[in-house]
Amino acid sequence: MRRLPWLLPLLALTLAGEAQKKSAIGFSFNFSDFQTPTEIHQTSLGAVLGNGHWNQRARLDPGFSVTYWRTLTGKLDVSARYNALFGSNSLASLTSDPVNLSDYFSELEASVHARAWPDRKLINPFLSAGLGLGNYWKDFRLAGYMPVGVGIQVNIADEAYVHLQANDRISFSTNRLPNNLFYSLSISQTILRRRQKTGTPPAIPVTQTHDRDNDGVPDQLDECPDIPGKASLQGCPDQDGDGVADKDDRCPTVAGLAKYAGCPIPDSDHDGINDELDKCPTVAGVDRYQGCPIPDRDQDGINDELDKCPAVAGVPENQGCPVITAEVKKQVDLAARHIYFASGSTRMLDKSLPGLREVARLLNEQPGTRLSIDGYTDNTGEMRRNLMLSQQRARAVLDYLVSQGVDASRLTATGHGPEHPIADNKTAAGRSRNRRVELTLGY
Repeated sequence: MRRLPWLLPLLALTLAGEAQKKSAIGFSFNFSDFQTPTEIHQTSLGAVLGNGHWNQRARLDPGFSVTYWRTLTGKLDVSARYNALFGSNSLASLTSDPVNLSDYFSELEASVHARAWPDRKLINPFLSAGLGLGNYWKDFRLAGYMPVGVGIQVNIADEAYVHLQANDRISFSTNRLPNNLFYSLSISQTILRRRQKTGTPPAIPVTQTHDRDNDGVPDQLDECPDIPGKASLQGCPDQDGDGVADKDDRCPTVAGLAKYAGCPIPDSDHDGINDELDKCPTVAGVDRYQGCPIPDRDQDGINDELDKCPAVAGVPENQGCPVITAEVKKQVDLAARHIYFASGSTRMLDKSLPGLREVARLLNEQPGTRLSIDGYTDNTGEMRRNLMLSQQRARAVLDYLVSQGVDASRLTATGHGPEHPIADNKTAAGRSRNRRVELTLGY
């Protein structure tokens, strides 16, 4: 009885006044489960879920409710409900005085419901919390409880609502009422709806009107009273049908946009790409560069699509690459003639290194250049071995240049074996000349 005063103010708040959006009264079917919470307390949730007793029909006790709903705000409801529970065998098994239990239990309950969305949503989940008071004993011993839970509201044309709820009801007097689970399915009908305010339209003074151009727009409202036009344009014509009246249209015979005073989107640089899509609207360009000209990164006057050296300024006669001077070519050729290897080996002799260091310096000073390294042998010995030896020697030169700071992506090494001799392989001198490494500078 001490908890009863907590309930009365909430009930009074719930039942007072007309709902801001709706008031409804509903009827529900309920089931109560007194055993499962007790078993969870005595063992564990895992054990209860594992034994499967929680979903047995025998432990669900039927009942019904009459509920009054009222919406306080766009997402907040309150409710007051009367619950009737029929005699519970499961409750009797949990109380010390089952003989004194009633066969019919009565409860009064008030709750607050916080919805996810306003009432007009078709499916609307909500959370609930409240206070309840019930009598379960023949000698009128009251017990209080607090229902907390979740639910789903289904809106039926803003006239009726289906509510599906599941509450965990926490008892304030567990010696009289154990903690229990409560399931409810209800339908509620709106009984109080806010009337839509209907105002009386302002009286239209009866005055004599004139319509000189007979376009259906009175002269006093017609901005073009002598030319037939459209009511949507205050009686003015629109030849091109673009929604801009001819009097305001700078291009009255060509459909356009209001933001351009009735003219089409402009193309300032006349490159066929309108200014709204053109990233370079004042310079003619091409579509694949979004209206900008083909770029020329090295500013040598040769666009990147035609420039074989787009990052290094060059000349047109060399396809955009710089001209390699005769002096540079001479130094590279000289270094190539002084590359020596140990006999039958891929190990370069030390006397080869000064010339190769000079080649590395030249390459690093001219970052756009590339170097082809081609290795050759004479025709003595097995062809397969000669090819392998020439490839390995060319690769040894490449590795040395990389060690001197040249980017490997600028270098290629190829072995040709005895192909392309430059002297007669029948003589020792000729075979010596054919065993060589050639360096070719280019782009």
